Amino acid sequence: MKNNDTPAALTLLLGVLISLSALGTDLYVPALPDVAAAYSAPVSAAQFTLTTYFLGLAVGQLVWGPLSDRYGRRPVLLAALGLMLAARLVQGLGMSGGVVVARSIVRDLHAHEQAARLLARMMIVFSIVPIAAPISGALLTAHAGWRAIFWTFALIACALLVVVGAGLRETAPAERRSAHPADIARGLGRILSDARFRAPLLVFLSCQMGILAWVASSAFTLAHMGVPIDAYGWMFAGVMLGQIAGAWVASRFVLRLGSARLMRAGSWLVLGGGLAVAALAWGGAQHWLALVVPFAVLLFGTALVLPSATSLALSPFPQAAGAASSLIGAIGFTAGAALSTLLGVLFDGTARPMASAAALAGLAAFGFQRMLAHGKR
Repeated sequence: MKNNDTPAALTLLLGVLISLSALGTDLYVPALPDVAAAYSAPVSAAQFTLTTYFLGLAVGQLVWGPLSDRYGRRPVLLAALGLMLAARLVQGLGMSGGVVVARSIVRDLHAHEQAARLLARMMIVFSIVPIAAPISGALLTAHAGWRAIFWTFALIACALLVVVGAGLRETAPAERRSAHPADIARGLGRILSDARFRAPLLVFLSCQMGILAWVASSAFTLAHMGVPIDAYGWMFAGVMLGQIAGAWVASRFVLRLGSARLMRAGSWLVLGGGLAVAALAWGGAQHWLALVVPFAVLLFGTALVLPSATSLALSPFPQAAGAASSLIGAIGFTAGAALSTLLGVLFDGTARPMASAAALAGLAAFGFQRMLAHGKR
């Protein structure tokens, strides 16, 4: 199927699936201070629950992508959703299946700018989760306790099992499916050694580190600024409005302007947002707007970059889209786990560690995008 457009219902479902990894963090992060208090644990220990989840996402993507290349998208996705009904590490394993298979389905259907447009539309759906989830998580934590969040995850998994089982057709052609695990392993090595994959991957990773700096540390940082948990949910949602606005712009203009121009504009915004939040944090700014506004700009920029970077990384591998997608996710969330741990250790009650990570992410995204644009592999 290579038509120029994708049914709205499928776009919506893929957007929900690709947002599962964000759901696992964004519904939960408002409860982090309460979790730490409930167990009399330090910030670094509570932060490690995010690290564990990111590790589950990383390992899971290495599993689900190659399996979906071999057995098809639909049965692997159903198995992944079934795993979402279990504990935190396994939850990360299960939720990663939605992300990696959704990206693989995009490559089954489209390539290049068409794939970037579908990914941008999916990101619009994806961005609704980071807006609604922290508000819902804050309300659940305040009125029903932080354990209610995990019951919510289970209900969502049950609903998606029904929808995917009843409404998603298989998109991976049988003749393309890998035949043997050894072939899958060799395929992962070939993809990773290909400069056409590595160059956009570095841009993708840089942008993701900027996003994860906000996700991993904003709850503790704003709490130390005196922001109550319900207000935090709205502030988190405000930052994510930047991402949904950027995704809307990308979906409207990627076919007209092309991936290269959108990535260039996005990298400037990621750089500007990262440097601004670092300058404000190191300058001693204590108002919540000094975090929310620059991070909203940064996330607007990432939404211009990520769909095109993902499309560029996946497009050369139509017969191994699941494996390529799994490498993107596995490397990204392994780096995310490391960043979450580091920010937990460095947390000093100020925004400086989080802001410094955002600035470094912006510098890296800008630099790697320039190298990609000039053909430097």
